Amino acid sequence: MTRFNTLRRTLLATAVLAATSLAHAQAVKLTLGHGAAPGNPRHEAAVKMAEVAKAKSGGRIEIQVAPSAQLGDDAAMVTAMRTGALDMSANSQGAVANAVPEYAAFGMPFLFSSLEQVWKMLDGPLGKELADKSAEKGLVVLGYWDNGIRHMSNSKRALAKPEDLKGLKMRTPPDAVTVDIMQALGAEAQQIKFAELYVALQQGVVDGQENPLMNIHASKLYEVNKFISLTGHKYEMTPLLISKRSWDRLSDADKKVLQEAATEATQLQRKLSKESDDKLLADLKAKGVQINTVDKTPFAKATANVDDKWLATPIGPFLKKVIAAAR
Repeated sequence: MTRFNTLRRTLLATAVLAATSLAHAQAVKLTLGHGAAPGNPRHEAAVKMAEVAKAKSGGRIEIQVAPSAQLGDDAAMVTAMRTGALDMSANSQGAVANAVPEYAAFGMPFLFSSLEQVWKMLDGPLGKELADKSAEKGLVVLGYWDNGIRHMSNSKRALAKPEDLKGLKMRTPPDAVTVDIMQALGAEAQQIKFAELYVALQQGVVDGQENPLMNIHASKLYEVNKFISLTGHKYEMTPLLISKRSWDRLSDADKKVLQEAATEATQLQRKLSKESDDKLLADLKAKGVQINTVDKTPFAKATANVDDKWLATPIGPFLKKVIAAAR
């Protein structure tokens, strides 16, 4: 009898140990890094994704969100995902284009007239093709978030016509298309990390920059740039990516949960992005910022050669499809 009890205790202990190990094995911890400030739609959506994934997995999937470039700038995070050192990132079009050049196709000057137009393309066959090309480079697309239509700000003057940019030192992200646009308009392009941009503007290292209003507002760039010109010169997306190495480690059930959470977060991010401009314009005006609208025709004409340059590169065939679908 004693022997039986010992055996039963051993079996019970083994079962408890196995159950504990299984629970630990099933717990999934992921880190999601991004470069935007809290309050930005990118951060709000990242937090939403973490909440949904946790709820749908019964608390097993935990996503830690690290905003404000805590884990490095966008380029560093892309590299970290490709090596498997970082799980996820809501990143930038320019930084991802350094690994997957086709992303640059969506940033051609004056290509899109509305956000809905871009989203329809990204959610269709062209977005699927982009996702396939991303997977080949070790990056799995969970969704295409929005980084809005971009405008210019500076500390010197209102930009009413292309000539007004002559000689201005304009910061650009690590995005070759944006550099081309600035140079076509006669500005001096300087690549500076977004996390260092406020100080660079404050100290006069650069005169101005370009970003969607939500980024200008959330990072308080209006404090050091009193002129905002609504150029709407280009669109940028925020690809929501997971390292293929992290993705391949997940069970099919967990992949499903993560994709569902990403889809909900994508809807929220786009909604916040679309709502932000009208609201922010009023707030920026109230803060004493001088805002001017521009006639985009001369700007589009001055940057037309940017399309031609990129059509002659290896991404030309893909870009041709994007331009045809957009225009």
